[in-house]
Amino acid sequence: MKKIIDIIVGARPNFMKVAALFAVAENFPSLELRLIHTGQHYDVEMSGVFFSELGLPAPVKHFGVGSKSHAIQTAEIMLAYEEWTDKQRPDICLVVGDVNSTVACALVASKKKILIVHVESGLRSFDRSMPEELNRIITDNLSDVLFVNEPSGVDNLIREGNSPDKVHLVGNVMIDTLLAQRVKAKKRKKYLEFGLEHKEYAFVTLHRPSNVDDNTELAKIVDQLLWLSDIMPVIFSLHPRTKKQLHKMKLYSLLEVVESIRLIGPLSYIDALSITDNAKVVITDSGGLQEETSVLGVPCLTLRNNTERPITITKGTNTLIKSDWGLFRRLISKIEEDEYLKDSVEIPFWDGQTGSRILKFLENI
Repeated sequence: MKKIIDIIVGARPNFMKVAALFAVAENFPSLELRLIHTGQHYDVEMSGVFFSELGLPAPVKHFGVGSKSHAIQTAEIMLAYEEWTDKQRPDICLVVGDVNSTVACALVASKKKILIVHVESGLRSFDRSMPEELNRIITDNLSDVLFVNEPSGVDNLIREGNSPDKVHLVGNVMIDTLLAQRVKAKKRKKYLEFGLEHKEYAFVTLHRPSNVDDNTELAKIVDQLLWLSDIMPVIFSLHPRTKKQLHKMKLYSLLEVVESIRLIGPLSYIDALSITDNAKVVITDSGGLQEETSVLGVPCLTLRNNTERPITITKGTNTLIKSDWGLFRRLISKIEEDEYLKDSVEIPFWDGQTGSRILKFLENI
């Protein structure tokens, strides 16, 4: 009899992570992976295209929850997953990352005595004002098996009182997908569509409330992007909430009229990887991009004062700048002159084999 594993996805970063598991699933015939889509990200641009690009199967169940407040969204996912497990109980509930879908399904599985596996566990920013940090802590405390990306995650989990028997350093599933898709992304050359050349431009993404919902911070960021646009072209991929806030604050028009700034919508995974790999610098508040740039060897300036991914600083190409715009400008100058001294080095277990290590463990559990 096959061991049934519910693989929970809901938001954009989840799709790249679970793709690493489905890519090698046929090598583990004793496991049946069932993709459950909560619908946390619900439009085609933010969700649907990822399935076709990454070779993901159609979900066996789609809850269609959509965008709501944290409390309502979490509650509706819990209700939907409880109903699902009442009828189609799995042996294992596997959740990834730190979105509302992750913690909601972990809560249901915990109360139903279903084994919980958390992929990408142990990451800590130590900033509880971030909803993602709370989701990470709760999910890790509920989980029976904790799969970790980097050594700091192991240290965090042991310090919090988890048994070492639960904690397993296996590597980074997102990097599995990056390495598998990089050749395809190189052929795409998405940057040419914007009239740009290899290593000529900055790639910008922003979505965290501390940056886009804070009027003062967002205005400062726009000022710096206007300054940057005099030095190099800018591709700014706008999250829907970021675009809404820029319009609300009447900042969108300031960026829109600048010829060297390309304002674009959300990108598919392959297009985003193509643009990231060929950028001179990435400016972001995304956790995933901190990791991807470190593997790709692209300088990354992160608009945060903390990171749950410290290995991207110690072994990668990432620098935290938050609101230190003097540092930002100095680093841009160094990057422009090819004097940015951070080179990525090989990170243990970020080798494209994490998905296989995870499924092998679950096969033998």
